[in-house]
Amino acid sequence: MEIPSPKSQAPRPKSRNDLPSLGFGFWDLGSGIYFVTIREDLAQRCDTIERAYEFMLAYAAQGLSGDAGSQSGGELRELLSRAAAALGKLSDQYATLVDSEALHPREKYAAFIDVIRRDAADALAAIELVLAQRSISSQVVDNLNASIHVRALLTDLFLIDEILKVTDAQQTSRG
Repeated sequence: MEIPSPKSQAPRPKSRNDLPSLGFGFWDLGSGIYFVTIREDLAQRCDTIERAYEFMLAYAAQGLSGDAGSQSGGELRELLSRAAAALGKLSDQYATLVDSEALHPREKYAAFIDVIRRDAADALAAIELVLAQRSISSQVVDNLNASIHVRALLTDLFLIDEILKVTDAQQTSRG
C-alpha cells in the first residue's frame, strides 16, 4: 500500500465555481469530500492563500531563472493554483457569514466585503497571469509578492479575521 504524501493531503476546493455560498463548503482532502462550516471554509481559504504567499517569498529568494525541472517550481504552480481556487467566491462566503451570523452593522461589513471582492479579483488576475507563463522566474514571483493587489488582499484578510475573532469572543461571552 502506498502512503500518500502529506502535501497531497492539503485541503483543496473542488472548483472555484462549485463552492457554495450556503453557509458551508466542500473540500477534497484526497479521500473524499467533506462538509465544513462557513468559518472553517474561510479559514481553509485564507490558510491556502497565506501558504502560497509564504512559499512565494522563499521561491523569490532562490534566484531561479525559471521553474522548469525544479521541485520548488512545481510546488509553486500547485500552491498558486490552490490560492487562485481559494479566491473564488471568497467574498461571497464572507457575505454569507455576515448574514448567517447576523453581524452588525451590516452595511459596514457589506462595504468591506466589496473591498475584499475587488482586491481578490485583482490578486487573482495577477496570479493567473503568472500561472499562464511558460516559465516562472524568481524575479517574476518577487514582483508578484510586491504587488499591491496581493498585499492589499492579505491585509484585508488579516483585518476581517481579527474583527471576526473579537466578534466571536464577544458573542461567546454573552452566550
